[in-house]
Amino acid sequence: MSLLERAHELVAINSVSGNEANIASLVFDRLRGAEHLEVERIGDNVVARTTGHHLRRLIVAGHLDTVPGDPLLATVSDGTLRGLGACDMKGSLAVMIERALDPVARSLEVTWIFYAREEIARSQSGLIELRELRPELLVADAALLAEPTGGVVEAGCQGTLRIEVTLRGARAHTARPFMGRNAIHRLGALIARIDSYQPREAVIDGIVFTEQIQIVMIDGGVAANVVPDEARCTINHRFAPDRTVQEATEAVRSVIGDVLEEEDQFTVIDSAPAAPPSLDHALIHGLVVATGAPARAKVGWTDVATFGEMGVPAANFGAGDPLLAHHSDEFVTSDELIQFDEALTRFLANA
Repeated sequence: MSLLERAHELVAINSVSGNEANIASLVFDRLRGAEHLEVERIGDNVVARTTGHHLRRLIVAGHLDTVPGDPLLATVSDGTLRGLGACDMKGSLAVMIERALDPVARSLEVTWIFYAREEIARSQSGLIELRELRPELLVADAALLAEPTGGVVEAGCQGTLRIEVTLRGARAHTARPFMGRNAIHRLGALIARIDSYQPREAVIDGIVFTEQIQIVMIDGGVAANVVPDEARCTINHRFAPDRTVQEATEAVRSVIGDVLEEEDQFTVIDSAPAAPPSLDHALIHGLVVATGAPARAKVGWTDVATFGEMGVPAANFGAGDPLLAHHSDEFVTSDELIQFDEALTRFLANA
C-alpha cells in the first residue's frame, strides 16, 4: 500500500477525542510484530521503542484523535486524501508507522508515541497520562511532534491563556435605565481596548513570534426588560516563549486594566506554557538541515510545550498545511507525505 492509502485507512477510522480505541488497536497490531521494537499499549496510547545500545534517544510523537466529524466522507482522488484528520494528523501518523517498522540501523534510539485525546482539555491528554503512569517512556534527548507544518520545522510554540472577565453594573427597569448601570454597555470599552491592541513581536533564536489577544465569548443579560447588572467575556491570549504564564497574564491586565473597577473580576480559567525554539540543540538543528528549509515559529500551542516542561527540547514537523487543520475538507497530498517521509528518513539516518 502507498503512504496515501495507509493514511486513508487511518482517516476512515472514527477517532474523535475519547474514541481512540479502534485506531489504537490498529496501530498496536501493526507494530507489535516488529522484532526490533518493544511495543506497549497503555490505555489508548501506543508506545514503540528501539532498545539498542545507543546513548541518545529521540521521541517521535503524534496524536491519534480528531475533532468531531464524519470519517465516512474521506476520499482519495488525483493523489489527494480529503477528510477529517487527513492533515491533522493521520497523514503523518501513516509515515510514522512506516518508519517505525523500518528495521534499518540508526545512530540513536527512537521512541514512537501515538497518543490519545490531544484535541480536548490538556488535563485529559494521553501524553499527560503517559507522563503520570510511565514517565520513563518520555525520557529522551529531543522530541519531534508530527503536527502539520507543511514539511518545514516550526520551532517552539506559543503559550495560551484563557481569562474570564466579569464586569459589574446595577439592575434597573429598562424604562428607567438611569436608576441602574448597564454592565453589557461597559463591555464596549473593554472590546475597544482589545480591538485596538497592537500585537507584540518577540524574536527568539532568530524566529519571530507574534502575540495575539482576542475576545472569544460574551455572555450577559437577565431579561428583555431589565438593565443587566453583570456581563462576562472570555479572552484568549497567545503569547511568545519569552514570557511565563504569569507575565502573559499581567500583559493582558495591562491592556484592559483601566477598564476594570474594584468589584469586577479577572480570572485565569485555563493556561498552558510556551516553549522555546531550541534551534541550538544538535538534533533539532539536524532536523532543520534535513528539511532544506529555514525554521519558522509555531503560531499555535502544541505538546512541544509539554515536552519542554519535562526538559525535552522539541519541535513541530509534519506533513500537510497547518491552515487546513480542523476543516471538514482538510486534505493531504501524496507528494506531501513523500516529502515528509524522505526528510524524516534523512534526519534519522544522519542524526
